[in-house]
Amino acid sequence: MTPMAAERTAVRVELLVDQRWFTVCELTDLTPGRGVAALLPDGAQVAVFPDRSGRVYAIANRDPFTGAYVLSRGLLGSAGGRPFVASPLLKQRFDLETGRCLDDEGVVVQAYATRTRAGSDEVSAQVA
Repeated sequence: MTPMAAERTAVRVELLVDQRWFTVCELTDLTPGRGVAALLPDGAQVAVFPDRSGRVYAIANRDPFTGAYVLSRGLLGSAGGRPFVASPLLKQRFDLETGRCLDDEGVVVQAYATRTRAGSDEVSAQVA
């Protein structure tokens, strides 16, 4: 008898949108430390970022200072232990957990709760 290969279940990245979990992609589609843009059912764009420890963050992709949909192309970093993305255009930094701009306290982009799921099992969840 040949042992059966273990089944592999894809780990999905999900965002909480309008009080429902929405699958954005598979975790293997993402590269740690780099962002990607995704389109939500309502037409809004989000920027999704996996960090090197496997945690996934999501914020609105629109840079409020320029109006361009570019935050997914920003550089990741941390300040005071808080993860952020710096806009590739004017370099304002946005906290990935709250969406607050670290360089202008009056500016906030939407942050989304995220979770990763393998089949019906939740792997991890982060609340925005």
